[in-house]
Amino acid sequence: MTDAEPPFPDDLLQLQDRLHRAHAEHRAYLADLPWSVEPMAGWKRGERFSHRGDVPDSPGWTDEQKEAAERIRAELRELSTAVAGHPHWLSVPRERLVDARMRLKKQARPAESDDVTHAA
Repeated sequence: MTDAEPPFPDDLLQLQDRLHRAHAEHRAYLADLPWSVEPMAGWKRGERFSHRGDVPDSPGWTDEQKEAAERIRAELRELSTAVAGHPHWLSVPRERLVDARMRLKKQARPAESDDVTHAA
């Protein structure tokens, strides 16, 4: 950080942390869902996208799964808007904005130990 760049305010760090966590929650939630939102037939290796191997039929997502995914996406949009529109960015010189944004992302990233359980 240079003298021209003020430290990040606590509320902005907390917003960015929540945004990181919401992204992780979204990825984890989607990973457990069927591969297609709507019911769709799968295919055998070599028919399409052979690098993936056999792809089973997808039953599609339930209405509850669709609603949950949309709730998480809405939270992501809200948090993204709050981080991007935070008044702190007005104090950062325009030519340093991208670097400052990247520093915020790194500084507020949750520790991997929060997301991973280690066996004793």
